[in-house]
Amino acid sequence: MFGKFTNGASALLTRSTVPLLQNAGFTPKQYWTGAILNHASRKKFGAQSGSRLPAVLSAGPALCAPQPVMEQQTRNTFVLKRRTPPNLYKKNQKPDKLRGRHFVYELVENRTVIKKPNLEVILTAFVEGIGAKGEVVSLKPNVAYNQLLLPGLAVYKTPENLAKYATEKDEAEKEIHSSAYAQRTVNKLESLILAVVMNKDQPWVIEPWHIRTALRKAGYYVPTEAIELPVTPITGPDLLKQNKEFIVTITINGLEKARVRCRIHHWSTEPSNRLPYVFEHWKQDAEPLFGGA
Repeated sequence: MFGKFTNGASALLTRSTVPLLQNAGFTPKQYWTGAILNHASRKKFGAQSGSRLPAVLSAGPALCAPQPVMEQQTRNTFVLKRRTPPNLYKKNQKPDKLRGRHFVYELVENRTVIKKPNLEVILTAFVEGIGAKGEVVSLKPNVAYNQLLLPGLAVYKTPENLAKYATEKDEAEKEIHSSAYAQRTVNKLESLILAVVMNKDQPWVIEPWHIRTALRKAGYYVPTEAIELPVTPITGPDLLKQNKEFIVTITINGLEKARVRCRIHHWSTEPSNRLPYVFEHWKQDAEPLFGGA
């Protein structure tokens, strides 16, 4: 089998097709150079060879049309400078012919790698971790476009939009959220299972400072006055309360409230009196300390 690509089409020639081409008045070279394509497109092949065109095309593989190629423009900008500038010429004078050295360029600036400035937008609704309705925020272009502008949570900062949303600020919306990160803090605290470690040998009553210490060990700093314990006092030591769960309410900025799940764990300073270690105890199911908890 012989093959050659001509004029953007794929032309294949088999040994059985050569005699038919010669009888039709075409040589293999003309077949390769696209003569059949040209004559078929101009409807001259049938006039020269009569009804032998179907026999030629059926004897060998058909000519395949090229696959369409999608061309897409790319926004690439490069600032170049000639290493050797050309000579100046007088007015109405023919410029000198450029030499090879005049086509050597140096890269001055590649604007495709320059960091784009932040984009300022006006929020049309409260967005967790970003801001409240009517606020002007400055974000990276891809974040502002994909997460705010496309979903309709923000508009571009223009004088018209500033005047429009300055008068449409919803005061009730601002009161619901004390800050842009308050709801995120609530979500983090409510996803936490807090281990409250209490003494196994000495009597105790759980107080807010016990919860504050447990939160500090978990990486959260909460003032004592923001912690609200259950109404029923929790006393011990009591091994029946081991790994039992109760709820503590934490107030954030005096407005948002988070319900934190706490579990009691007994600990002894004497190694021989310690309870067996439970691997990843927070993943195990726990019973409520109080019936309605």
